[in-house]
Amino acid sequence: MSTGADRDAARTGDRADAQPIALVAGGSRGLGLLIARELADRGHRLVVCARDADELEQAAADLEARGARVDTEVCDVSDNAAVTTMVSRVEARLGPVEVLVVVAGVIQVGPLESLERKHFDQAVGTMLWGPVNCALAVAPRMRDRGRGRIATITSIGGFVSVPHLLPYSTAKFGAVGFTQGLRAELAGTGVTVTTVAPGLMRTGSHLKATFTGEQAAEYSWFAVGASLPLVSMDAERAAAKIVDGVLRGRPLVVLTPLAKVGMRVGGVAPATTMRLMDLMARLLPSSPEEGATGTIEGRQAEQRLSAGAAKVMRGVTLLGERAARRFNER
Repeated sequence: MSTGADRDAARTGDRADAQPIALVAGGSRGLGLLIARELADRGHRLVVCARDADELEQAAADLEARGARVDTEVCDVSDNAAVTTMVSRVEARLGPVEVLVVVAGVIQVGPLESLERKHFDQAVGTMLWGPVNCALAVAPRMRDRGRGRIATITSIGGFVSVPHLLPYSTAKFGAVGFTQGLRAELAGTGVTVTTVAPGLMRTGSHLKATFTGEQAAEYSWFAVGASLPLVSMDAERAAAKIVDGVLRGRPLVVLTPLAKVGMRVGGVAPATTMRLMDLMARLLPSSPEEGATGTIEGRQAEQRLSAGAAKVMRGVTLLGERAARRFNER
C-alpha cells in the first residue's frame, strides 16, 4: 500500500476540488481509527499518523475500503521536530489542515511501587507533549487563515486522578490544562479548541495497555472495566459524539455517565473524591513483595491467568475482545 507521498505524486492538480483535510494523530487503531472513519464519512480527506507503519497500513486499508481518501504518516508525536516537518509536508502536498484531532496515547496500569521514571516519560511525551507539539504546528497556520478545529482526546483521568494509573493521569491532567488554555488563547480568531474527556470505552485497548506489579491481577480489573456495557461506552457511538462536538467547536465533550458523575463530584466535593480514590487504591492489587516485575502488554498478561480465571475473563470481556478485532487493536 502506498504512502502519502506516493499516492499524491499525480494529484497536484486536485486542490481546486479538494476535500477539507483532517489530521488524526494516533489514528491507526482504537478510538483514533473510529474518529478517522467518522471524519471520512463527513466528507474529510484524511491524514492519519502513528508510530507503527504496519498498523498504519492496516488502518489505511480499513479506511480505503470504506471509500475514504487517506494518507499515512509515520510520526512520533512526542518528537516536536518530526511533527513540525510532517505538518509542513502535508500542507505543502495536500493543502491546509482544517481539523486536528490528537488521540495518541499509552495506558500503563500498576501501583506506584512498580513504576519507574520511564513510564512517566513515555506517558507525558505522548499525551502531553504530543498535543502541544501537534497544536503548535497547526495553530499559527489556522489562525492566519481565520478558521480551524483542534481537539485533544484527554480523559476523565485528566480531571480525577485514578489509582494505578498515575503516569496516565499525570499526562492527561497536563493535556486538559493545555487544551483549555489554548482555547482561550485562540478565542476570536476563528479557531476553536475542544477538550474531549471520555470515560472507559469498548475499543479493545486493554490488550494494548501495559501492566506492571501483579500483572495478571491488574489486567483483570482493567479489562473488565473496559469491556462491561454498564461501565464502558460503545466506541463507535463515542466517536460520533466526539466528531459532532469538534466540528461544532464545543469547548468540552464529556462521554459516559460515570465520567460525567466523576467530574461533577470531583468539582463539587474534591476532598470526598480524593478519599474515594484512597479507598479504591486499597481495593486494587498490591505490588509484589519483591517489587516491580517488569512491564508487559495486556495480551501477555492475559496469558498469565489461571485456566479457570482465563475462562471467566473471556466471557466477561467478550465485547472488548470483539471491539479489539474490529478496531485494529489485535
